[in-house]
Amino acid sequence: MEELLTTKLYIPATRPELVPRPRLIERLNEGLGQNQGFGRKLTLIAAPAGFGKTTLMAEWVAGFRLKVESSVNSEQHSALDFQPVFAWLSLDEGDNDPTRFLSYFIAALKRIEGIDLPLEKTLSMIQSPQPRPTETILVSLINEIAAVNARIIFVLDDYHLIDAQPIHGALIFLLENMPPQMHLVIATREDPQLPLARLRALGQLAEVRAADLRFTSAEAAEFLNQVMGLDLSMEDVAALETRTEGWIAGLQLAAISLQGHTDTSGLIRSFTGSHRLVLDYLIEEVLNQQPQNVQDFLFQTAILDRLSDSLCDAVRFGAPETPSGQNNSQMILEMLERANLFVVPLDNERQWYRYHHLFADLLRQRLRQTQPEQIPMLHLRASEWYEQKNLPSDAIRHALAAGDFERAADLAELAWPAWSESFYAIAWLGWVKELPEELVRARPVLSLAYAWAFLNAGKLEEAEIKLKIVERWLEPKGGLDEGQETPASEMVVVDEEQYRSLPTSLAMARTYHAQAIGNVGGTLKYGGQALDLLPEDDHYNRAAVTGLLGLAYWASGDLEAAHRTFSDGLFQNDHDLIKGTFVLADMKMTLGHLDEAISSCEHALQLANEQGEPMLVGTEDVYTGISGLHREQGNLEAAAQDLAISKKLGEQVELPDWQYRWCIAQARLKETMGDMDGALDLLDEAERLYVRTPLPEIRPIAAMRTRAWVKQGRLTEALAWARERGLSVDDDLSYLSELEHVTLARVLIARHRRDEVDDSIREAIGLLERLLRAAEEGGRIGSAIEILALQALAFEAEGNIPSALESLERALRLAEPEGYVRIFVDEGPAMGRLLYEALGREISPAYVSKLLTAFSTTEADPTVPSQRQVPERELVEALSEREIEVLQLIAEGLTNPEIAARLYLSLNTVKVHTRNIYGKLGVNKRTQAVTRARALGILAAT
Repeated sequence: MEELLTTKLYIPATRPELVPRPRLIERLNEGLGQNQGFGRKLTLIAAPAGFGKTTLMAEWVAGFRLKVESSVNSEQHSALDFQPVFAWLSLDEGDNDPTRFLSYFIAALKRIEGIDLPLEKTLSMIQSPQPRPTETILVSLINEIAAVNARIIFVLDDYHLIDAQPIHGALIFLLENMPPQMHLVIATREDPQLPLARLRALGQLAEVRAADLRFTSAEAAEFLNQVMGLDLSMEDVAALETRTEGWIAGLQLAAISLQGHTDTSGLIRSFTGSHRLVLDYLIEEVLNQQPQNVQDFLFQTAILDRLSDSLCDAVRFGAPETPSGQNNSQMILEMLERANLFVVPLDNERQWYRYHHLFADLLRQRLRQTQPEQIPMLHLRASEWYEQKNLPSDAIRHALAAGDFERAADLAELAWPAWSESFYAIAWLGWVKELPEELVRARPVLSLAYAWAFLNAGKLEEAEIKLKIVERWLEPKGGLDEGQETPASEMVVVDEEQYRSLPTSLAMARTYHAQAIGNVGGTLKYGGQALDLLPEDDHYNRAAVTGLLGLAYWASGDLEAAHRTFSDGLFQNDHDLIKGTFVLADMKMTLGHLDEAISSCEHALQLANEQGEPMLVGTEDVYTGISGLHREQGNLEAAAQDLAISKKLGEQVELPDWQYRWCIAQARLKETMGDMDGALDLLDEAERLYVRTPLPEIRPIAAMRTRAWVKQGRLTEALAWARERGLSVDDDLSYLSELEHVTLARVLIARHRRDEVDDSIREAIGLLERLLRAAEEGGRIGSAIEILALQALAFEAEGNIPSALESLERALRLAEPEGYVRIFVDEGPAMGRLLYEALGREISPAYVSKLLTAFSTTEADPTVPSQRQVPERELVEALSEREIEVLQLIAEGLTNPEIAARLYLSLNTVKVHTRNIYGKLGVNKRTQAVTRARALGILAAT
C-alpha cells in the first residue's frame, strides 16, 4: 500500500490580508448548535471555482482556534467544553478508490490535536489482508468517535472530484449514523450525490451557495482598496463588481491587472462578456506583467496538482536534482504567495502548495496553446519524481499524460502485486485500460495481471482474451501470430519474479475462469496443474485452488467429493471458513443432511461473533443459507429473521453475487408463504443481478420461475419454457440440469391434470424414475426426497394410489430423520390428500401428523383441501375406519382430549383426523359434520 501524502491533511493557513466575512462565518456557525452535540449533521458549501470556498473554511477554523487559545490564556477552561476540533482532507481524483479514501479519512482524524482518538481497531480493518466491508469499517469508526469526549468537525474539500458510488454510499451511511458530537463539512463545485433533500427536510443541512459567497459591495471595496492596494472610486468598485458579479477570483485577477495602470476606469469599462472571456483577458494581463522567469515557472509547473520545491525543481530541470538551494523554486513559490498569484499553501511550513484550480486550468490551457511540445517532457519528469518517492499512482498518471505508455506499463506491472493485495484492483484497472492493446499484448506478466483484474470484476470474456495472450507467450514459439515464423513483437518483462511464477499463476487463473464458465473438465485439468506447480508450503494459494476443485465436483454431482474437497480448501483460517460455509451448507442439504448443514452455519456465525466482527464478509451469505434450512424445517419466522439480518449485512458489503443469492432465498420464502407474484418479482430481480462466478448454477432462475408458473396454473408459459430450453424426457441427465428436468416433470404432471387423455403423465413418471436413479447413485438424498414426493403426485394424478403411497412412504423414511417439512407441504392440496391417506394407513403416523399440521388452517389457504359443499349422495373421499370411529365419538359429544384417551391416540392425531373428516364432508364445524354424516348414512340417524 503506497504511503499517504500528509499535505492533503493540512488545514490551509489564513492570509493576513484576508477580507473578514462575519456574515458567512455566522452562517457556518448556525449549523453547529450551542450544546454538547451539533444542531445539524452536514454543512454544504457549493459554488463554482474561484468563489473562496477553501478560504472561507480556513477563516472559520482559524476563528475557532483563536477562541481556544484565548480561553486557555485566560484560564477559562469551561469555554473549551464546547469548542470543536477540526480534521481536514483535501481530495483529488485518486481518492475515488474506497480503500484509499478511508485511509486518508482515518489519517485526517488521527492528526487532530488535543484528543485521544487512536482508531486502532478501524486501522486494523483497513490494513487487514482480508477485505472488510466498507460499512463494517464505518461502524467501527463511528463507535470509536462516539467514545471520545470531543466535538469534531470534519472538512472534505474539493468533493466534486469524487465520482465513485461506493464513497457516496459510505458518506450516506456515515451521515445516517454519525454520533452527535461530529459534524461534516463538504466543499464542492457541484452538489454531491447525497440525500440533500431529505437532510434539508429534517433540518439536518446548512448550506452556503455561490450567491452567498459573492463579495458584497462593501467586501469588494475593502478587498480592492485595502488588500490589493488600489485607490478605486466607489463607481469603479461598483462597475468592477458588476462585471465580475462579485466573483472573488475575477476580482482578484482584475485587481492584479489594474496594479500600475493609470486609466483604471477605462480598463474596468473594457471588461465585458462571460467569466471565461473576462478571465482570459485578465490572465493575459497578469502573465504579461510577470518577469519571464516567473512566467516560465508557472507554465512548467502547471501540470502539477501539488507543488513543492523538490518536485518543481525536478519538473523544471530534470533529474538528477541539483543541490539544495541552487535552484529557486522555493523562492518563487513564496513570492507567488506574497503576490496573491493564486497559490495556496498546504501546510504551515510552506513546503507544499497548490494553484487555485481555475488558475491551474487556465495555465494549462495557455501551455497547450503556446508550448505543447514541452508537455510530455514535463509530465515525464513528474512521473520520475513520483516513482522515486514510491507514489506509483501519481507516477503512472503522469506517464500516461506524457504519452509514455511503455513507462506507464512498466510502472503498472510493478505495482500490481501490492495493489491487488491492498484491494486497489479497480484503480489499477482504470489506469491500464488506457494502455494501447498492442503494448499490453507484448507483456505476458502485465496481461496476466490484467486477466486477474477482469476475473475479479466478473468480466470473463475480457479475461479470456488476456489469458490466451499469456498462453501464447509460454508456448515454444511464444508471441507468434498464426501462420508467422517470427514473433509478432518482442516480449517485455519488467517484474522478473512475477515472470518466473507465470505458469503457476496462469494455471490458477485458468482454474478460476474454467469454473466460472461452467467447464468442469477444465477446472479439474487446470486445478491439477496448479497444484503440481505450487510449492507445498504455499498454503494460501493451494487452498484457493482446492476450493475451486471442490466446486467442480459439486457441479458434476459428486457431492461427497465436493464437500470433502471444498472443506479442505476452507480450513486454512476462520475467515475463509465463514465465507465458504453457505456453499458447504448447500452441499449438505442436497446430500440430505439438514441438521449438519444448520450446525455448520451456526458454527460459522459463532466464529464471526467470537472474533468481534459479526459483519465479516461472508456472514451475510451464512444467514441467507441458514434461512433456507430453517424454511425447509418449517420455521418460517426464523427464516424471515435470517433474511432480514442477511439483507442488513449484505447491503454493507455491496457484493452483487450476494444480492442474487438473497433474492433467490427470499423468493423461495415468498413461494412457501403463498405470495407467488412476490416470488416472481424477486426472481426477476435475481436475474438482473446475476454475475458469473465459480459457483455452479445449480438452480437456474428460469426453472424456478417455471415452478412458480405451474403453481399459478400458467401452463402456457411453463410449456413455452420447456420448448425454448429444448428439454425432453429422453435427455441425458446431469446434476446441473437436474432442477430443469424435475421442473419439466412438474410441467408434464400439470398438463395431464388439465387434459387427462394426454400421455404426459407416463412421460413424467418415466423421467422421474430416471432422475431418482441418478440422485440415488450420486448419494443426493435431498434430491431423492423431492423426486420421490413428485413421483407420488404423478402416480396420484394417474389414479394409481398404491404406487403413490409407496413412493411417498420411501420419501417419508428418508426425510423424517432430518425433519424435512416444506418439501412436502409446498406441493399443496394434492400432497395433503396423499398424506391424509398415508395417515389412515398408519404410514409414519407421527411424522405425517406433524406435516399435516404445517398446512394452513384458514379456509382461503390453497394448501388445505377445499371445504366446498358436496352432493348429499357422495363424498369427496371415503372416510377411513379410524375417521368413522372419531366421528362417532364426536357425535357422542366427546372432546378431542377425551377421544384421544378413548382411542389411545395423541391429541395432535385426533385433530388431524378431525380436519380430514371436515374436508371430506365439506364442513367446518362438529355439528355440521355429524348432521352431514347422518344425512349420508355414515352415522345412524337419531
